[in-house]
Amino acid sequence: MKIFNNKTILITGGTGTFGKKFLLYLLEKSTCKKIIIFSRDEFKQYNLKEEIPSKYYSRVRFFLGDVRDSERMLRVTKNVDFLVHAAAIKQVPASEYNPSEAIKTNIEGAQNVIEACLENKVKNIIALSTDKAVNPINLYGATKLVSDKLFVAANNLSNSKLSKFSVVRYGNVISSRGSVIPFFKELSKNKKKKIPVTNKEMTRFWISITEAVQFVCNSFHLMKGGEIFIPKLPSIKITDLAKAIAPNNKIEFIGLRPGEKITEVLCGPDSQHEILEFKSYFVQMPSFNFMEPNKNYQISKNFERAKKVDTDFVYDSSTNPEILNINQIKKLILKS
Repeated sequence: MKIFNNKTILITGGTGTFGKKFLLYLLEKSTCKKIIIFSRDEFKQYNLKEEIPSKYYSRVRFFLGDVRDSERMLRVTKNVDFLVHAAAIKQVPASEYNPSEAIKTNIEGAQNVIEACLENKVKNIIALSTDKAVNPINLYGATKLVSDKLFVAANNLSNSKLSKFSVVRYGNVISSRGSVIPFFKELSKNKKKKIPVTNKEMTRFWISITEAVQFVCNSFHLMKGGEIFIPKLPSIKITDLAKAIAPNNKIEFIGLRPGEKITEVLCGPDSQHEILEFKSYFVQMPSFNFMEPNKNYQISKNFERAKKVDTDFVYDSSTNPEILNINQIKKLILKS
């Protein structure tokens, strides 16, 4: 965590599940100079401030604003060293029914963040992505795919000398806002209620919020600019998740929601030539050369050498070699 010492860090969407955990983690584990929480909901900012121990007040700033506002982004990124872009419209059904709003936040907002970082020479920028951005079938995934492309391509604009841009892509966050886990827990209180599952074969990648924060911190240390970092994660079957949380309730299959996939993919079938495998994560290299053609992604800053994946490699939640059983899922939920 020395990388953050005496630095200023900005978190867009800072009152969300990731932003809150990342803030508290930095305050406890680093001697950063200042952390800026940037979001558009003053009540959530008020609640977050109430959760912060008073000894940390001098190191935290709260800025109201929206990534859609380019002028506000220019102002808030002044004198910032590190930026995590976590702001997004994330709900799949909401994005399907409100496509223009998802586009304004997830695409136009991403471009505003990039331009502000370039203008103010923010040194290291990581945008949070999702498995839904790989071969997307819903609007949310499509907007995040565009966002990922924008952040990777931004390295061409900065020549990777003043500002470096990378992406972190992972799966569902356990017990995050909108997660199915609290919903299943609530239903389990009444044994007569059925647990709705959209499809019997549905699987998902899962990561705890602590693991997500730690992976982002490590990616800041490792980033050279232009990579997409992908952690190696376990998968779960949603039916097993329902059985782990509500073993006494019946499962009812209700059909797929608008834009919903049966399985999720973190590395798609057309990107094998771009994927490098390290011990605990994958890196997807950019599909084009930057102004620095000699940038070597195959050796990490920790001097670990990557290997290329097989030509038929796909990192799919249904074929993942690590699929948790019901007892393992129970333990994972207890830890989260």
